Amino acid sequence: MRVVVKVGTSSLTNTEGHIKTEVIQLVSQQLAAARAQGHEVLLVTSGAVASGVAGLGLTERPNDVLSLQALSAVGQPQLMAAYNSALKQFSLVGAQVLLVPHDFVDRQQYLHARDTIGRLLELGCIPIINENDAIANNEIRYGDNDHLAALLAHLVSADMLVLLTDTAGLYTSDPRTNSDATVISVVAADDPLLSVSASGAGSDRGSGGMASKLAAARIASWSGVTAVIAAAESESAVMAAINGDVVGTRFLPHDRQLSARKLWIAFAAEVEGLIVVDAGARDALVLRGTSLLPAGVTAVTGSFDVGAVVEVVTQSGELLARGLTAMSSDVVTSSMGKRTADLADLAVVETVHRDDLVVLTNQ
Repeated sequence: MRVVVKVGTSSLTNTEGHIKTEVIQLVSQQLAAARAQGHEVLLVTSGAVASGVAGLGLTERPNDVLSLQALSAVGQPQLMAAYNSALKQFSLVGAQVLLVPHDFVDRQQYLHARDTIGRLLELGCIPIINENDAIANNEIRYGDNDHLAALLAHLVSADMLVLLTDTAGLYTSDPRTNSDATVISVVAADDPLLSVSASGAGSDRGSGGMASKLAAARIASWSGVTAVIAAAESESAVMAAINGDVVGTRFLPHDRQLSARKLWIAFAAEVEGLIVVDAGARDALVLRGTSLLPAGVTAVTGSFDVGAVVEVVTQSGELLARGLTAMSSDVVTSSMGKRTADLADLAVVETVHRDDLVVLTNQ
């Protein structure tokens, strides 16, 4: 089995930002146990920025992007040193791989990343993946490592994604405010829970939170990958997940599997606008799998250019789909409600082409 394991900042660092070596040791021990059973394992780790804060002796974490990027450059080698020190006890070698969202969008980058990681696995290494925050050309997106781990699981054709966090799984309600809350053991692929907005980040050191875990589980499910959310401090969470034992919350894979590009469109890209459609367009998208045409558009919200990711909703607000628009918001506005025959002067007559559209409802 090929398994992607992700551990977050709040699990890896204390309130001062110092790395918890005992957690690094515990995670490394579980990776080694999985390897000893013949499984291939990859690790996605957060914690570089928090580690950089501690490494420079700062009393608080700055908020400006440039400082955060610089801190990630300070903290990343310390993070790798901690992992390699722990893995060395099990005669294992960690290999640093830094990725950015572009690596999942550009086809050549996608293939290159896949081939490089595949070769590392062939060489017996444990690929240790993090987002390349230090040279990112846009703002660091906290919580993206959950998305990164889910997209990576698709990239390497993983069988399972294990999200290690500071809670025991997905609860029926917030256990911090409800003592009767219990862990949900299994979530089906079409369960409404995968669409629920859960609570945000649990600490100021990491901002993934349960909402980000749910989003990652949904990406994994739509990739045909089983996902498990479990406690990072458990001594056997990874092997329990692999063996199918009851641990944390298990999300079952969907029978519909999306390409990496459509996964990005559906779940990871930033939405820049909203397109409202009528009942006829809704049926055409959901039941017949057509492109979205201007005739079915009734309203547009937001300002966006060609190629922006937009949400397609009904007039009652139901989310139908996400897609890459083939028109700017101005053109969508001027052409909405018009038949294709009346748009002969336009080079493109689809508002969103079906090849760039992901339908998110089954009804």
